[in-house]
Amino acid sequence: MQRTRLDLARIRAARRVIDPVFLDTPLYRCPALEPVLGCSVSVKLETANPVRSFKARGTELVASMLAEHGPRALVCASAGNLGQALAWSGRSRGLDVTVVASRHAPAAKLDRIRAFGAQLELVDGDFEAARERAVALADQDGVRLVEDSLDLETCEGAATIGLELAEASFDAVLIALGGGALATGVGYALKSLAPDTEVVCVQPHGAPAMTRSWRARRVITTDSTDTIADGVAGRRPIPEVLTDLLATADDAVLVREESIVAGMRLLLDHAGLVVEPSAALGVAALLEDPERFAGRHVVTIVCGGNVDMASYRRWVG
Repeated sequence: MQRTRLDLARIRAARRVIDPVFLDTPLYRCPALEPVLGCSVSVKLETANPVRSFKARGTELVASMLAEHGPRALVCASAGNLGQALAWSGRSRGLDVTVVASRHAPAAKLDRIRAFGAQLELVDGDFEAARERAVALADQDGVRLVEDSLDLETCEGAATIGLELAEASFDAVLIALGGGALATGVGYALKSLAPDTEVVCVQPHGAPAMTRSWRARRVITTDSTDTIADGVAGRRPIPEVLTDLLATADDAVLVREESIVAGMRLLLDHAGLVVEPSAALGVAALLEDPERFAGRHVVTIVCGGNVDMASYRRWVG
C-alpha cells in the first residue's frame, strides 16, 4: 500500500478515546438478503447509537483533542450527520459547536442537530455553499474549523470500523463514498490488516465527483448534484483525501437512483432496517452487478439512519 496520512497505531489508540457506545457495532450475516443478491451478505450496522451514524467515531477524537489542547469553540459544514455527531461530542465536553448546513437538508437531521445543543446556521445552496460559509465563520470568529475527511481524526475515527472488520473473514467490503473519511479510514485499516479484502467504494451517478476523481487520479469537480443520497452529495473532492483513497480503495463504482431506492426497500423488507439513502449504496452495487459478487462473502456498511420519514415513505412505499 502506498503511503497515506493515516497511521495504524493512532487508529488503535483512538479506541481508547471514542465513547464505547460507538464501538464494536453489530456485524452479522443476513441470510434473508442472500437469495435476492446472489452472494453471502453481512451487515456492519453503524446506526444503533445516539447519533444514528458512524460519524461520531471521528468527532469523538476531534472533540477530545480540542477539549484538552484547543479552542473551546468550533464550526463545521454538514449535510446532517457530521453536525449531529459533532454536537453530541462537543456537548459532552463543554464545547461550543456551530453547524452550517443547507436549508434544503433533511428536516430530521437539522432538528437533531438543534436537539444536541449546537447552534445551526442555514444557507441557500448545497453542501459546498455550507462549507464556504463555515470557512468564513472560522476566519471571522477565530474558531476551529472542523472539515470532514480533511481533518485526519474523522478518517482515523472511521478507521476503527476497519479494525473491527479485520477480525472477521470476508471477500469484499462495500463502502459509501462521499467526502472520503469512511472509505479511506476503513480501506486503510483493511489494507493494513487484511490486504486480500477487496475495498469497493460506491457513489451515486448523481454525485460522482470523487469516483470520477479516483478513476482519473486527479481532482474532478462537478457543477451540481442530483441524488436522494444527500450524505454523499459533494461536488469538490479534497486533494489530500483523494490521495489517500487512491492508496486504499480497489475500485469505485457508480449506482443509479432506482437501485438506491431498491436497496433501501430490501434492507427494510429483509433486514428490518430503516436507513438513509447513503446507507443503501452497498446493496445498490450488489443489485447492479450481481455477477461480480456471486458466490462471495460481502460486507456492506450501513452507515446512517437519519432519514426524513415522509421522504422515506415516498421512496420506499
